[in-house]
Order: sequence, then C-alpha cells, then structure tokens
Amino acid sequence: MPKPNLIYILPNLFTASSIFIGVISIVEGSKGHYVLASWLILLALIFDGLDGRVARMTNTTSRFGVEFDSLADIISFGIAPAMLLYFFTGHEFGRFGILVSALYVVFGAIRLARFNISTAKTDPNVFIGLPIPSAAIFVSMWILLFHKYSLENYCIVLLFLALGISILMVSNFRYPSFKKIKLDKPMVFKTMIFLVLTASLLYLFSAEGFALIILAYVLYGPLRALRNLNLRKIKIKR
Repeated sequence: MPKPNLIYILPNLFTASSIFIGVISIVEGSKGHYVLASWLILLALIFDGLDGRVARMTNTTSRFGVEFDSLADIISFGIAPAMLLYFFTGHEFGRFGILVSALYVVFGAIRLARFNISTAKTDPNVFIGLPIPSAAIFVSMWILLFHKYSLENYCIVLLFLALGISILMVSNFRYPSFKKIKLDKPMVFKTMIFLVLTASLLYLFSAEGFALIILAYVLYGPLRALRNLNLRKIKIKR
C-alpha cells in the first residue's frame, strides 16, 4: 500500500492559515484594533492566493482542497470583514448596520456557491461578479482609510459602499481574474518597472494606495458594462 505523500498537505496548510488569520482579524476587530484587523485580512488574501498556486505547481489539486478553500473564503473574506465593519461603525446604526454586515456575508456565500458550480463553464480569465476576496479588501482598506483620517462622522457612506459591494458580488459584471497573463519580453521589463514603482508608492502611502487600487478594480466591472452598452447603441444606430 503506497504511503500518502505529505506534499498534498502543503496547499491545505496555506488555506488553514488563511482561516486562522481571518479569525484573529475578528478577535482584533472586537478589541477595537481596526488597523491590525484590516491588515490581517490582506494577509489572509496572500495565503489564499498561495494555496491554489502551490497546489497547481505541485500537482496536488483535489476536490477536498477546492471545498476547503471555499469554506476558508467565507470566513476570512466574508465573516471577518463583515464583523470588522460592524465593530468599526455598524453598531452605531442599529438594525441597518446589522443588515449591511449580514447581507455582505449572505451575498458573499451566494457568490462563492455560484463560482463553485460554474467554474468549468466560464472563461478562466474572467470572474462573473466581484470576487469575495476583492470585496473583503475593499471593505477593510476603506475602513483603514476612514480610521486614518478620522472620518467617523461620514461612516454612513462606508455602510452604503459595503452594501454596493455586496450587490456587485452577485451581479453579472465581468472582472479580470489575472490567472493567465502572457507577456512578451519588452512588456516583462516594463511591467517589472511598473510593479516596482507601484510597490514604492504603496510603501509610502499604504492605506491610500491599496484603497485606490481596489476601488479601480471594483469600478472596472460597471464601467466595462457601460462601455459595452454604449458600443451596442452605436452599432444599432448605424
């Protein structure tokens, strides 16, 4: 009887780490440590990205890993940011604050379920609906921004942004997945320079940089849909 290969455990360890970090984020958020809780969600995203890539690199993908990753996502990118939002400002708005946090988790779960049943049928380069990790980073980074600039008087805006993000997760807007990017040699050099400059700016303005980058990604879906709609109208007129 062949011995089990321990390499199969490696991707699942990254997934488990993502869950663990998500739970720590919830705990820190409950203590009022909003900055740490926000950055922990970003750290959970890094581990979440590593598990799938390690599984593909080591040829250890499995159905268990897929399901485990999905359950990890609902904790680290569903419950954790929803609770962080509630601890930061939602509790000040009574039932509305509870509703926004609850809808975020519910719509995030729907987004994950739809992704799981449609993966084989859709283009791997495109996500249908805003991915829940991107939604989580949006919520956590904008909470970080509101906290940094003491914008507590405008936190109702943050709740409406989170509500809009929840709806985008179950929308039919298309978002790039960046799973298969092929670059020729000149573009590799230019891309490297761009990434170095971006990393430098993020080092100087971390909260602002991440918040603006994720905002641009979130807006991509609706703006792309509007552009396509305008192109169709122009074709019809012709």
